[in-house]
Amino acid sequence: MTTLYDNRNPSPGAASPARQQAGYTSYVEPDTRIPPKARPVLDTVSVDGVEIPEASILAEAQNHPGANPGESVRKAARALVVRQLLLGEARRLGIEADPEPLGEGRMEAAEDALIRALIDQEVEVPRAREAECRRYFERNREKFRTDPLWEVRHILLAAPEGDAAAHEQARQKALELCRALQDSPAAFGEAAASYSACSSARDGGRLGQVSCGQTTEAFEAALTTMRAGEVSRTPVATPYGFHVIALDRVEPGRALAFEHVKGRIAGWLEAASWSRAVAQYVALLAASAKITGVSLETADGPLVQ
Repeated sequence: MTTLYDNRNPSPGAASPARQQAGYTSYVEPDTRIPPKARPVLDTVSVDGVEIPEASILAEAQNHPGANPGESVRKAARALVVRQLLLGEARRLGIEADPEPLGEGRMEAAEDALIRALIDQEVEVPRAREAECRRYFERNREKFRTDPLWEVRHILLAAPEGDAAAHEQARQKALELCRALQDSPAAFGEAAASYSACSSARDGGRLGQVSCGQTTEAFEAALTTMRAGEVSRTPVATPYGFHVIALDRVEPGRALAFEHVKGRIAGWLEAASWSRAVAQYVALLAASAKITGVSLETADGPLVQ
């Protein structure tokens, strides 16, 4: 049989009223008017005993996009640890540097000047030789072409977003113009003057020559599928509305000679060598330093920023 505790008639084994009273009065209810102190975002981050304040890390995080706030904070912490490693080494070596002008009336920060001078003194970056540049050129010829040029006219049927009826009306009118101009391409200028919502309507829809990146992705994609002298068979939708396109002339991209691009290639190769050399230098400094709160093993970008 189960015996229930009766507060009015305590069982022999129950605590005495005096003991109960003592137990109740020793409990202190938390003061909910004072919020608990927030846990730090990161454990203490330091380099050889020099602590990097959490506020500095949080401010730096805005410069390091991540999939979530935690990733940005970790990237910022690694970047500031690398910075402290370099500053500490520059001061240990007694390096001095004058800040340089950055343009527009701005000057380089004193600590940035120290880091620059340290890297200039301690990190050796080999120059890119012509044979290496030529080898890169031969392996990546597709990168060294001029962009194609398209001479284009268009008719824009504006389609306000959020207005489904107006959107469909613009699409239907654009489709009607596409069909009509297949048979009468000479009427394109007159149609542009009558229907286009673009300022180019005053010039028959003429946009002049455009190259890669000067129009929207959809507009450019349509141009790559058209032949000179052709009017688009269907309207091209962009955020501005629906376009009827007339492609008047195409100047294909052409391959560039090695002599025209070898300086650019040398710059790319030397920049890549510089990044690797600085990363290796920072790794050597980190190996002999006492770092807490963050690991540099997964740091890819901050090591060379």
